[in-house]
Amino acid sequence: MASQIENPCISLCQLKGDLCVSCGRSKDEIRKWKRMKRPEKMAAVQKAAARLKGLKK
Repeated sequence: MASQIENPCISLCQLKGDLCVSCGRSKDEIRKWKRMKRPEKMAAVQKAAARLKGLKK
C-alpha cells in the first residue's frame, strides 16, 4: 500500500458550483487536501470517483 495518496487533480480545473468536474472533488476537499490525513484523502478520492461516475451518466 502506498504511503502517499496521489492528488486526483489533473490540472484542468472546471468548477461548476461546488464541484470540479475534472477531478470530482468539492471546493472544500480541494482547499483542505494538503492538510488531510491519509484516511481523509482516501475517502475524498473515493467520493470524487463516485461523483465523476455519476456525471458521466
